[in-house]
Amino acid sequence: FSAMHLPLVIQASEAPHRLLTSAAPDDQWSHSLFALIPSWTKKILFKRESSVNHQLPEDVSNMSMSSGFGITLQKCGVVDVEHDPQTAYITLLINNTNTLLSTNITDLVLLDNITGLHVQKNSGNKTTDGIQIYRKRFLQGGEYFAINYSALLDAKEMWDGRVLTLPVKLTFRSSSQNKTHLVSLTTSFTITEEEKTKVSYSHAIHASGFFIAFFVSLVLTCAIFFIVYRTPILKWSFHSKNQEIRHELSQNHKLEHSQFNSGDLFSEDIIMNDQIIDILSFEESGNMLQALEDLEVASLTRADADLEAYRMQICKEVIAMMMKNMVLSHSLFPHVEKRMSSIFKKQFLAMEKEIQEEYERKMVALTAECNLETRKKMEAQHQKARNANEEAEELMKKMNEKPAVEYRSLLERLHRLEQDGLKRFLLVKQEEYFAKAYRQLAVTQRKELHNIFFTQISNATFKGELKLEAAKTLVEDYSKIQGDIEELMDFLQASTKYHLNRRFAYRKYLISKIHLRDSQASALINAAATQISSLINKMERAGHLPESHLGVLLDRAEAEMNSVKQKFDHDLKQEKQKLRQKLITKRRREVLQKKEHRREQLSLGDPCKTTKEVSPYLSHWKNLLSDHTVEFEELTEKLDNEAGEELKELLFSVTEKTVEELKRVQYGVFVQELVKLSVPKMFLLEAVEEHKKEMVVKHEQLEREERDKSTAAEELLQLTRQKLSQELETSISEQKKLRSWEQSVFTQLLSLPLSLSEEELLRMRQELHCCFSQVDTSLAWPKIRARTLLQSFEMEQRDAEVLKVDQNLAMTNKQQHSKMKTPGSRNRNKIDILKKSLQDKIFIYEDSVKDENLNKVS
Repeated sequence: FSAMHLPLVIQASEAPHRLLTSAAPDDQWSHSLFALIPSWTKKILFKRESSVNHQLPEDVSNMSMSSGFGITLQKCGVVDVEHDPQTAYITLLINNTNTLLSTNITDLVLLDNITGLHVQKNSGNKTTDGIQIYRKRFLQGGEYFAINYSALLDAKEMWDGRVLTLPVKLTFRSSSQNKTHLVSLTTSFTITEEEKTKVSYSHAIHASGFFIAFFVSLVLTCAIFFIVYRTPILKWSFHSKNQEIRHELSQNHKLEHSQFNSGDLFSEDIIMNDQIIDILSFEESGNMLQALEDLEVASLTRADADLEAYRMQICKEVIAMMMKNMVLSHSLFPHVEKRMSSIFKKQFLAMEKEIQEEYERKMVALTAECNLETRKKMEAQHQKARNANEEAEELMKKMNEKPAVEYRSLLERLHRLEQDGLKRFLLVKQEEYFAKAYRQLAVTQRKELHNIFFTQISNATFKGELKLEAAKTLVEDYSKIQGDIEELMDFLQASTKYHLNRRFAYRKYLISKIHLRDSQASALINAAATQISSLINKMERAGHLPESHLGVLLDRAEAEMNSVKQKFDHDLKQEKQKLRQKLITKRRREVLQKKEHRREQLSLGDPCKTTKEVSPYLSHWKNLLSDHTVEFEELTEKLDNEAGEELKELLFSVTEKTVEELKRVQYGVFVQELVKLSVPKMFLLEAVEEHKKEMVVKHEQLEREERDKSTAAEELLQLTRQKLSQELETSISEQKKLRSWEQSVFTQLLSLPLSLSEEELLRMRQELHCCFSQVDTSLAWPKIRARTLLQSFEMEQRDAEVLKVDQNLAMTNKQQHSKMKTPGSRNRNKIDILKKSLQDKIFIYEDSVKDENLNKVS
């Protein structure tokens, strides 16, 4: 990721200052995997980053990658050295105003190192690790985000020539045409104590230098402020912008107690919903299925996070309801219930904070590990390419120009394919690392929640606040309810999986229809274009056109055809861009309306307020989430279908105009040109009429083929949906059997004649619940694991085939060297052998990609 450095102006304080500035060197968490962990980064990773990457400058520069996001991160400050203690006035700026590269970004998390500083009146979240965090959900292209704060310098941390290193790190999510990336920027910032050496100055020089510097600074400051205030992109004033930031930070702080706020209107599922439009509109045909699979994995992971959020919310609210019911049944005093509920809340918040910090540590460690592995493997790949290029340069010195160009082209093509294959393999491998981390943290959180409940019950019993019989009843009720919760979550997970698989089956069907339409449009245009050269050749074969004019007319025909085809590509791209904006606007409006309606339902029908019983509460959640899932999937399918139909109409419209233009070129240009060259009109008219009939026949043939293939695709879609329905029923049935077996084991263990104390029985129940809460699997993990295994297998197979080609090459070279007598003939033969070897390797890589796409279709 390449950060572009922009100037930043800070308003001066009244006291004289020492100016410290910094512009961000770039660093990237270089894979798009964070599309796969969107909700954890948003719902869990909002509070703080427990550790910061401390990398040497040369490491940072080595890890830099070029990208087109155009985001600038800056940290600047001035230090007031005239007062004691000394005060630093610091500004953080995230600039997204680059008119060429700016794009909408979401989920901004800013980690600011404040070690050695005592921050005054800041709205960040200071932590024990000396990090404060700011966050912003959305930053539109053409806007910026600035934070100002002041801090007292700690005399113990620095002085006597010491240096304070205070980097700031930004992570954000950016959506390209079909992928969501999590990107990281880090900028360094240092405060250095300078030795105070007394030097006698000439007061005249000092004064004149001061006034010159003051005048230049004043002019530059006025100029920059004039530009900022006049530029439409930066249309907000600094004052109003800072007010808005402070307000938003305040609002965000209020929401931090709810880590799994699934109803966020700017959540990444909105962005992921947009991506299908980009895939259908702009993705190359050969890459559509790959892009769709990436989107599918991202959606499955998002669904996993949502389900985990529902699980935690339900479990916590159920515990609260159980405690209240104990008071109603006179098994617990109200003041004890109040105190225990307060402890539960504190424990849950502490658990969530700990999970957040643990996930941050895992994220940083995994990112560093993945970056290191990527760097090593890509460096090895680049070194291999450099060695091959050096050998090729030596060989090409002995070649003629044409074979040298061909050989270089083949070599570059092979290197691109090798690098693409390696990048893809590393990507899916990193997906697996992060999916494992996600699952581990989810399981840890479930276990920790059970531990909190049983620990508090044990403590209350020990203190005498809860009678032993009441504690037994409470624990038994908890066990039963946990079984009901697991059954509910099994159903929700199976239902979500069914609906997501159904969604992506339909999208595969849409892609197959787009491929058919593209083929039909291409065939029509090619048929109309071919008729022009066919007409000219026909006239020449009939003896009506001198051979001397044939080449000129064919060249001109080719130029006209290429011009029309280029215009077709340009017009289609432009019209798709307009349509994309229209479709996304409509899509976002309807999705947001649906989400707002759902939010209203949740607020109006809060089950905790409307019922005191747990069973109706769980039924309420089941019905609410099931209905929402069905409604949302129906809306998504409707929007996908409308997008497909709009794109179909657009393609046919532009294709029809292109065919008409080619007919105009044929009839209006070349027929007239042939008439001027004395070709008989009657013969020309016959040929033109024949071409018109051919076009009608071709059009009917293509429509028939499209109907047949569309029917076959629809039948495949129906079969897939039937299969998914059967899988849903089977999954729910098998999971019920598993839960029934769990309950049987649970009951048998508790009924064993074991001489265990009440405390030991309680601990056994606790361990059983911790075990049984893991008897499920995430939605995304099977898909991610399958991708990793497939990529590993394909890479091993590809490497084995490439090794065979290299071995054959070495053997052939050895044989040819002994046969060929002259150096010239040996060189020519070696070139041919090397070209054949490159072609074989290219075929292996391209064939591997085709096989992968076939696997996706099946």
